[in-house]
Amino acid sequence: MDLGIRPPSPRYREDRDNVVVLRGVSWEQYEEICDARDKRPRMAFLDGALELMTTSMRHELAKKLIARLLETYAVECTVALTGAGATTWRNKQRKAAVEADECYFIGPERERPDLALEVVFTSGGVDKLEIYRRLRVREVWFWIEGRFWLYALVDGKYQEVRTSRVLPHLDLDEIARILVTTDDEEDQTAVVRAYRDALRRRQ
Repeated sequence: MDLGIRPPSPRYREDRDNVVVLRGVSWEQYEEICDARDKRPRMAFLDGALELMTTSMRHELAKKLIARLLETYAVECTVALTGAGATTWRNKQRKAAVEADECYFIGPERERPDLALEVVFTSGGVDKLEIYRRLRVREVWFWIEGRFWLYALVDGKYQEVRTSRVLPHLDLDEIARILVTTDDEEDQTAVVRAYRDALRRRQ
């Protein structure tokens, strides 16, 4: 029997609850999602596939040290580098969205990042490079198993390159050596200071 009772419609969009229902989720996956909630998982989306990832301490230490070294290089070598952290970049029409470990603008433009950094300790997941291609990010660096893999966007497709196109004078082999030889327990500030001093000696 219809009593004519209806819940009130929300007056403003910001007052509405956002509900997402995932079907076909196993109990194990449910528990993983529960565990991930308190850790603010990073999300990536590609053609209907949604990836949620929580990062380890090792992951965070690596990405933070890379960021600090890169930003030190920018300061010492007068590069117009602006960090945007793990900003979410998305394009509904291209069905692609991602939160990089770190991303940067080089110069005054702010439409999309010039550089995205991804630290990878676990294989699988969605195709991040395809996401970045659809978002037209100029260059993507992956830190995998002790080395950098660089991809530059050329005519709408990524090409693997040996040196950065957006930071052509940066010696990434040197940064890789620093990362490989730095212990997780080591003082990052001391490592960054040593790198800064090495840059100054070359000027």
